Amino acid sequence: MKIIDAPALLGALLICLGPVSAAAADAKAGRQKITTCQACHGLDGLSKNPEAPNLAGQVESYLVKALSDYKSGARKNETMNIVAKDLSDQDMADVAAYYASIEVDVLPP
Repeated sequence: MKIIDAPALLGALLICLGPVSAAAADAKAGRQKITTCQACHGLDGLSKNPEAPNLAGQVESYLVKALSDYKSGARKNETMNIVAKDLSDQDMADVAAYYASIEVDVLPP
């Protein structure tokens, strides 16, 4: 029987999860914060703009990472770099929680 090194396992898990915010993400608060986002990504997360991706149903952690990268400049997009620069970590978490909470149906062609 193999013995599991619990502290090492926990450390690896925390590295994979990335930084944990002090406050939990709030999808309802995120809904109130997407005024700027909805111009390109839509209120329902379904973009009407062919240059902007759909965000509805996207993975929450992916959205937070993308917004963080736009804010830091690690990811480049003229519009998103400007929009993200003023977002707090809580704003990013809330917006991501809102778009991730939208259920989408995927239908085969």
